[in-house]
Amino acid sequence: MPCNKAIRYKTITVSVIVVGVKKIMYSRFGGPEVLELVESERPHPGEGQIRISVRAAAVNAFDWRVREGQRLGTHPVTLPSGLGIDASGVVDMVGPGVMGTAVGDAVFGEGRDTYAESAVMTVWHPMPAPLSYEEAAGYPSVLEAALRVLDEVEARSGETLLVSGAAGGVGSAVVQIARSRGVHVIGTAGTGNQRYLRSIGASATTYGDGWVERVRALGTIDAALDLAGAGVLPQLVQLTGNPNRVVTIADLDAAQHGVHFSGAAGDVAGALAEGSRLVVDGVLKLPVAATYTLAEAAAAHVDSRAGHTRGRRIIVI
Repeated sequence: MPCNKAIRYKTITVSVIVVGVKKIMYSRFGGPEVLELVESERPHPGEGQIRISVRAAAVNAFDWRVREGQRLGTHPVTLPSGLGIDASGVVDMVGPGVMGTAVGDAVFGEGRDTYAESAVMTVWHPMPAPLSYEEAAGYPSVLEAALRVLDEVEARSGETLLVSGAAGGVGSAVVQIARSRGVHVIGTAGTGNQRYLRSIGASATTYGDGWVERVRALGTIDAALDLAGAGVLPQLVQLTGNPNRVVTIADLDAAQHGVHFSGAAGDVAGALAEGSRLVVDGVLKLPVAATYTLAEAAAAHVDSRAGHTRGRRIIVI
């Protein structure tokens, strides 16, 4: 016969384990020694964003300037902070409102805290088929900057453009894009990069004593770009005869010389699309100068700050 029995159900506690990802962080401004490899929660994309499993991230001069606290006026930082803007990888989560991108797509673009195994991207584009992940990571910021300064300096077909710091990432892109537009380019770089500059279409000469005379021997300068911040703005104004035809992305004293400082990013999405077309058409190729692991991020910053880069420095995840 039925009987009344108290039935007790065992309470089961389920622990949800959040899988962490490795990420570079810093909790104070300073030298490369402030960078730490930590484990962090995986980020989540917001409206109009995606998340990627990062395959590679580019090392930009902007990164170590922010780490040193140089650009707080234009790029406020809340510590502790991550680092990195450019990356390539595979989409593993799509945020609300995103159309035309799906999990599994290979993309490259700009986001936040890309020195990590996982990152949220705010602007992206399908990765051009000719590129590896390491190569693609080096394009986004460089493409945007190169296209922006070429438009601002108004280099036209048939003119001669002088590029100071022509062998780096932005310089390499500027030279090739300008040449595709019918602009003759004279580039200055270190002794070891002369052959490289000639291989991408520039007339090349070295820095150092007498560089102005060496440039003049190569042609009359219509416009000039300073990509290295080597204190050459007075000479560039002298060579062009017009400060309005000189643009810098590296010398914060530009206004003292009547020169335009180009710092605000423009149309990144448009630059990624245009750059992809140039890559597919064989017009543009940015070499990878060196690769590093996440644990070697500090060494990558040391090398980047030393300059004399041919192409891009890339952190491979």
